[in-house]
Amino acid sequence: MSADLSTTSEAMKSSHIVCSVRNLTVTYQTDAGDFPALHNVNLDIQQNQITAVIGESGSGKSTLALAMLNGIALPGRVTGGTISLSQHGDVLALRGKALRRLRGPVVGTVFQASQNAMNPLRRIGKQILDLGRSHGYKDPRILLREAQLLAKKMSMDPDRVLTAYPHQLSGGMRQRLGIIMALVLHPEILLLDEPTTALDLLTQSAVLQIIQSIHRERQLTTLLITHDMGVVAEVADTVVVLYAGRVMEEGRTAAVLRHPGHPYTRALIKAIPRLTGSLDQARPLEGSPPDLTMIPRQGCVFRQRCRYRMALCDNESPSLKQLEDGHLTACHWEGQSDD
Repeated sequence: MSADLSTTSEAMKSSHIVCSVRNLTVTYQTDAGDFPALHNVNLDIQQNQITAVIGESGSGKSTLALAMLNGIALPGRVTGGTISLSQHGDVLALRGKALRRLRGPVVGTVFQASQNAMNPLRRIGKQILDLGRSHGYKDPRILLREAQLLAKKMSMDPDRVLTAYPHQLSGGMRQRLGIIMALVLHPEILLLDEPTTALDLLTQSAVLQIIQSIHRERQLTTLLITHDMGVVAEVADTVVVLYAGRVMEEGRTAAVLRHPGHPYTRALIKAIPRLTGSLDQARPLEGSPPDLTMIPRQGCVFRQRCRYRMALCDNESPSLKQLEDGHLTACHWEGQSDD
């Protein structure tokens, strides 16, 4: 990730940044006032890498995913910033046919519950044919053949799954089919919104292995939305830690896991379940996940849950600063002992 928040298009090309998010702010209008779900978010997605965005419910992860597709709907609205894709311009400026050409052929999306994105009254193969027709493919059967090959790679019988209705398949199979539907159009970017939520551990592991394998084989650029630091540790090259719509920490995954600079990142790491040792080693995060209506309007948004809270945190919002191993963190805390 780039520490320079004023990256130009030429810099994007030279550093192979496929997507550049700059000063993105998304606000939701309520009877109690306007509340930012994302506030001045800056993010670079590098070509051929898996970038993970992690945070609890209410951190703004899914809002970011929707913004990537220019899909923010009322009462939400984008009140500032840009999302620039190399060779495609600002996503937030696209409308109509231009936006349709982006969704699918450029940015393929796997939603959190894939079965909810499927038509329960049509067989899977028919839905893939519909997908091809909706994007102007003259011979959608090419996509069907592609789907058959992908199904085999995912250890599924293509004759069975493509002739089945969604309800006839397990949750893990539907999730794999969601990935297939996102990949048949050969997108440049794969957007995964909580792709392993509600799956058992064995199925989750299988889906993650599939994602990694296809990512490498197709040289994809992947954005992974998750709440699970264990998933980040297993598959991500870089990680962005989001809390209350603000970036708390970002950098290479190995560096962030080895030396987390933000108390929130430390708490997420400590919450990872262990297979060995004492159960007390995995500690739940203290306090409640962020609530838009309760987020402080000044100072650090995490201070109410932070064990290192200082007077400075109440009045001054921390900016991203670079740590010794190159990653960035937004915190006034200077890394005291965590004993």
